[in-house]
Formats: sequence, structure tokens, C-alpha cells
Amino acid sequence: MPMLRMRITGPDDHARAISNLLLGIDGVEHVEEVADLMPRLDDADSSSAGLPGDQGPAVTEFEIETPNSATDQKVRQAVEALAFDLDVLVEFENDDDGR
Repeated sequence: MPMLRMRITGPDDHARAISNLLLGIDGVEHVEEVADLMPRLDDADSSSAGLPGDQGPAVTEFEIETPNSATDQKVRQAVEALAFDLDVLVEFENDDDGR
């Protein structure tokens, strides 16, 4: 089944709120938080490690299984509305099946 992938940039509690929203949408078959596979450029031994200017907002990624493009659209609209209210950034990535 094709996946809708989403990246949330903002506090963890806001990402949890979006996850809870996803679980409540009719037609959403599966929601999974996936590990951040992006390597970090900050070296733990660096003299600037841990400084406030070095730290940014949290990034959380989700994979969402939906049966069709209509449900994809419902997910996008609901998440975009909540992300706007929470003042977080959301990015969507579709599978290559043309949905």
C-alpha cells in the first residue's frame, strides 16, 4: 500500500497533537513515526556543541497509510489546518504511484 510521508518541524508536543489528529481521521489505516535517518553535522566533541545557536526545532517524520487519494486529501487538509494553528512547519512527500 502506498504511503504518504510527512515531516513536522516544531515541538514534540505539537507533533503528538498532529499524530493524534491523524489517528482520528476516517480511512487512515496506519500511522507510524519513523526514525530520523539524517546524519547530524554537529560533532559531539565540537567546542560549539550544545550552544543555543546550534540547536533548532525538533523534526518528526510520519508515514501514513491511506486507501485512496480522497483520504490523502483529507489528511493533508486536516494536518495543514492544525499545523497553521500550532505554528509548525509541515512538509508532505508522496509515494511514486502518482497519487
